[in-house]
Amino acid sequence: MTLDFERDGAAHLAGAAAPFLGRLRALAEALPADRAGLRLHGVDGLAELLASDALGAAAAEHLGTAARPVRAIWFDKSAANNWALGWHQDRTIAVRARADIPGYGPWSTKRGLLHVEPPFAVLDAMVTVRIHLDPVPEDNAPLLVAPGSHRLGRVPEAEIAKAVATCGTATCLADAGDIWAYHTPILHASAASSAARHRRVLQVDYTTTDLPAPLEWLGL
Repeated sequence: MTLDFERDGAAHLAGAAAPFLGRLRALAEALPADRAGLRLHGVDGLAELLASDALGAAAAEHLGTAARPVRAIWFDKSAANNWALGWHQDRTIAVRARADIPGYGPWSTKRGLLHVEPPFAVLDAMVTVRIHLDPVPEDNAPLLVAPGSHRLGRVPEAEIAKAVATCGTATCLADAGDIWAYHTPILHASAASSAARHRRVLQVDYTTTDLPAPLEWLGL
């Protein structure tokens, strides 16, 4: 099944990150490999790399040329560090400091970084890009998405299973250097890897939205 970004909420960009694999793998060498999801902030050269025309093109195509990266998360599944993630909807953003503004909350701290759940419109205006450093066949924990679920708005936890059953499931296979782009609110999941090898993914959120002052995106 070929997914369409606007209709299904996700799209496959084969080889889009291939020219950057060397730089991405060099960056990966400096990152710890024992965490389920490492939120990246202050990593030398990362912001410039992700704002480049080539890597940012997947987001710019749907958000416009003002699209900018505001959060990056590193995933490294392996035989020694493996996990599964059930169906869910990304609902938080990373910010610099807390400010009590109507519509923003609850607040949380993840890996030492401050996060908040914003109004759904903020998430709906974002695009998430997954950059694959390794091949992701069926046995290496590919991303699963529920096509069209990005159009359902904020899905209550108790209704997620029903939404996935209604929308169906698509499997996002990838080769090293491929990119998957999706609407940030899409329902998604992944199984534990059954392959004895790495499944390294750099996941980046892009937006053109400014937050209401004094809130600011944490950025990279």
